[in-house]
Amino acid sequence: MLTYPSYTDAKLLSLLKKDDIQAFEEIYHRYWKLLLSIALHKLNDLSEAEEIIQDVFIDVWKRRTVLEISASLKSYLAGAVKFKVYTTLASRYRMKQKRDALQDLPVTSLEPGADEIYQLKVLQERITAASNALPERCRLIYNLSRESGYSNKQIAYQLHISEKTVETQITRALKHLRSVLQGMLSLL
Repeated sequence: MLTYPSYTDAKLLSLLKKDDIQAFEEIYHRYWKLLLSIALHKLNDLSEAEEIIQDVFIDVWKRRTVLEISASLKSYLAGAVKFKVYTTLASRYRMKQKRDALQDLPVTSLEPGADEIYQLKVLQERITAASNALPERCRLIYNLSRESGYSNKQIAYQLHISEKTVETQITRALKHLRSVLQGMLSLL
């Protein structure tokens, strides 16, 4: 009788779809070191890299019954890790930009009134909520483009997709955000 380490990835995926926890554990043990090295190479932060690997495997477990992998399991997992790494890097970059922008504000600037602060906060929350409501891939592409300042070509290269796909996703995101903003303006 074969043991799990000798099973092919295809066999392990088949068993995983049937809720076989040992198949999941074998997939984890087979690929976690490789995935960790991919994440660690890009992030240079062990705890963030470990968290990303954990998130990817949690996602695999949650979606095990509907997971369809057309390429190799190794490629699928590596792609999922890279996607999460880029999301993390984009988030880091946005936070840095926000910190830098706050530091660049002149100290002698006029203080906005309480009403202006409240309206700005509400507007920012609604835009953030609208942005977060985008599908994950669309949101990542939008954030890389608009918040991180990457070109369509850079995004396509990093995510291994076509520039046309990048353009389509940005158009979709902007259309969604425009409709949300128009709805907000009609309420004012």
